[in-house]
Amino acid sequence: MTKTNSKTTKYQYQEYADIDTGYQALRWHEPVIYELSRKGSRNEIIPNAEKEIQVKVGDITKKIPKKICRKTPAALPELSEPEVMRHYLRLSQETFGYDSGVNIGLGTCTMKYSPKLNDQLAKLPSIAYLHPLQPEETFQGLLEIMYDLRTWLCELSGMDEFSFLPRGGGHSVYTNACIMRAYHRANGNLHKNEVITCAVSHPCNAGCPSTAGFKVIELHPNKNTGDIGLDQLEAVVSDRTAGLFLTAPYDTGVFDSQLGEYAKLIHSYGGLVALDQANFNGVMTRMRAGDIGADLMHFNLHKTFSTPHGSAGPGAGAIGVKKELREYLPAPLLEFDGSQYHLNYNLPKTIGKTGVFYGVIINVLKAYAWIMSMGEQGLREASEWAVINNNYLIKKMLEVRGVDIAWPNRRKLQEARFHLQKMKEETGIGSAEVNLRIADFGIQTFFESHEPVIIPEPVTPEASEAASKEDLDRFVEAFHQISKEAYSNPEIIRTAPHHCTIHQTNLEPLLDSKRTKVTWRAYQKRGLS
Repeated sequence: MTKTNSKTTKYQYQEYADIDTGYQALRWHEPVIYELSRKGSRNEIIPNAEKEIQVKVGDITKKIPKKICRKTPAALPELSEPEVMRHYLRLSQETFGYDSGVNIGLGTCTMKYSPKLNDQLAKLPSIAYLHPLQPEETFQGLLEIMYDLRTWLCELSGMDEFSFLPRGGGHSVYTNACIMRAYHRANGNLHKNEVITCAVSHPCNAGCPSTAGFKVIELHPNKNTGDIGLDQLEAVVSDRTAGLFLTAPYDTGVFDSQLGEYAKLIHSYGGLVALDQANFNGVMTRMRAGDIGADLMHFNLHKTFSTPHGSAGPGAGAIGVKKELREYLPAPLLEFDGSQYHLNYNLPKTIGKTGVFYGVIINVLKAYAWIMSMGEQGLREASEWAVINNNYLIKKMLEVRGVDIAWPNRRKLQEARFHLQKMKEETGIGSAEVNLRIADFGIQTFFESHEPVIIPEPVTPEASEAASKEDLDRFVEAFHQISKEAYSNPEIIRTAPHHCTIHQTNLEPLLDSKRTKVTWRAYQKRGLS
C-alpha cells in the first residue's frame, strides 16, 4: 500500500493539529524488511562443529537428497539482530487491537476481551507440545476437554452432535452446505439444487452454498419489519428447495420471530434448515436453534465464546447437527465409551475432512475455559449486558446529527444497522469518509458484513458485554465530533486519518499486482498476465 503525498499530508496535519482526539498512535515510517536488507549483514554466526563431531558425522550436506536441495540460496533479508528486533517491535507498536483501543465499531464480529489467563492456559507445555499424530491414549485430558465443550454446545444449541473442524464462520457454512448436499444425494433427491437465504444474513450464507453447487435464492427484508416474512418465503420454496440458510439474529440486530414457521414450511418440502449463529451473543441461553426447527447450525468460538477474533486466523467454527445428520459430519468424531475418549474415523457417509487434524485446538481450549469461568448464570448475564449495551448505544447514537437507523420500529439485540444517508446528502460525507476519520479517536474502523449494501451509507457497531459505559460514551462522542466536522469543516474528514500509523492509502498498485491474486487463474482474468 502506498501513502499519500508526504508534503500534502504534513500540510494537512499541521492545519488540523489543534484538534485533540485524545488519541495519537505511535507511527514509524518503517519499510518492509526486504528494503532494510544490507548484503553481508548477519544476526547470528553459527559456530563450526568440533573436529570430533565432524569426523564422526561427516559431511551432512551429502546426506540431503538432491531433489530437495535448493539450486540457489533462499532470498532472505540480511540484517543484524538488533535491526530485526527493532523492525518487529516497531510493527507491534503500530498494531491496533482490543487491548489497545475501542472495538465497538466492528459490527457482526462480536469483538470481546479475551482473558489473558486463558491465553496462558493455551501456552502450557502440556498443550503446546502435544502432537496431533501421537496416540490418542496419550492426550486423553485434551480429548475430555473437547468432549465436554461438545456437550455444552449441544446443550446451548439443542443439537445432538458437534464438530470443531471448520476454521471460522464461512468455513462452517460451507461445511453445512456440503452436509446438506450429501444428505439429499444419499436420499436420491438430486433435484434439490436450490437454497434460500436473506440479504441481511452474513454474506457467506449465499456465497458458501453457491460454492457447494447450489442455486441461491436471496430474499430481501421487508421495508417495515426487517424480516423476510412467511409470505415471501412461500413464494419461492418448492420441491427443488434443498434448504434455508439464515443468520439468527440478522446482521441488523433484528430477530426474526417467525423462524419456527419458516422451518415447518421448509421441512414440508423435504428441505433442511441451517442457522448461522455467529450473532449468538444476544440470545445466548435464551434461544436454541434445535428447538425452533434447525437441522444444522454453527457457532463461532472466536466470537461468542471469547477466543480472539482471528478473521484471517486463527478462527474456530463449531458446527452442530441433529442426530439424523451425524453420520455426514466431517471425520473424525469424538466419542466416549465410558472409560476412554476416542476419535472415530469410521464414518461411511462422512463428507470427509474439511480441515487438518481436529480443528484449532487452542481456541477450543480457550472457549472451554471461558465457559467454565462464566457458568450458566454468567453466560446469561453476558447476553443481557450485550443487549443492554447495544440499546444504550442506539439511544445515544440517534442523538448525533445526520445519523439514522434502519427499521426504527423493531427492537434490536446484539447490534444495529445505522446509516449516514442524511449526512451524505447534506455534507457529502458518508460512511466511507467517517470510517477513515474515526480511526483518529483510537476506535476500530467499522466496515464489515454490509454486503449487499441494501441500507445506504451503513454503519453497524456492536457493543458486546465487554464494552464499558465509558467505551460506549467515547464511541458516541467521536461520532458527535465527526458530525460537527462534516457540517462545518468536512475537509478534515476527507483527509483523515491524521493520528494513525498511516494516512490514506492508494490501493491501485495492489489491485493490479500478482500478490493480491489468490490463484494464477484469478490473475489471468484481470488480463495482466
